[in-house]
Amino acid sequence: MVMDGQGGGIGATLIKYIRDLLGDELDVWALGTNAIATSRMMKAGANRGATGENPIVKTSRRVDLIVGPLGIIMADAMMGEVTPAMAAAVSASPAEKILIPLTKEPVHVVGASAEPLPHLVKRAVERIREVMTHV
Repeated sequence: MVMDGQGGGIGATLIKYIRDLLGDELDVWALGTNAIATSRMMKAGANRGATGENPIVKTSRRVDLIVGPLGIIMADAMMGEVTPAMAAAVSASPAEKILIPLTKEPVHVVGASAEPLPHLVKRAVERIREVMTHV
C-alpha cells in the first residue's frame, strides 16, 4: 500500500520507482487522502486505488507493507488531510512501514538524511525489495 495526500507527488514517485526497479511482480495499491492524490498514483502504475478515511483504515489492516511520507502516521498532517483515524490505523497496522522522512509539519527526525527525494525513494524501494523477499 502506497499512501499519500495533497497532490500525490511522493506516492506517484514511489510507485514509478517500484515499477522501474521491481517490475509488475508486486500488487501495488494506491490509497489517497484525496482523489487527486489517488488519481496521480494510479497513473504512475498502481494496480488498485481508493480514496478517503474508510479505505485507508480498512486497507491498513490487510496489507504487508505501507509506504509513504512521514506524515501518514501523524494526525492532521498534510494540511489536515490525514485524519486521526487514518494516522492511528496506519500506525497500528501490523504491516511494516517504510516512511520517507519528508514533512511540512513542525517535526524534525534526528538522523534522517537531507538527501533529495529521488535518492530517498530509491532507498525506500530497495527496502521494499528486501522486505518482500521475506514475505
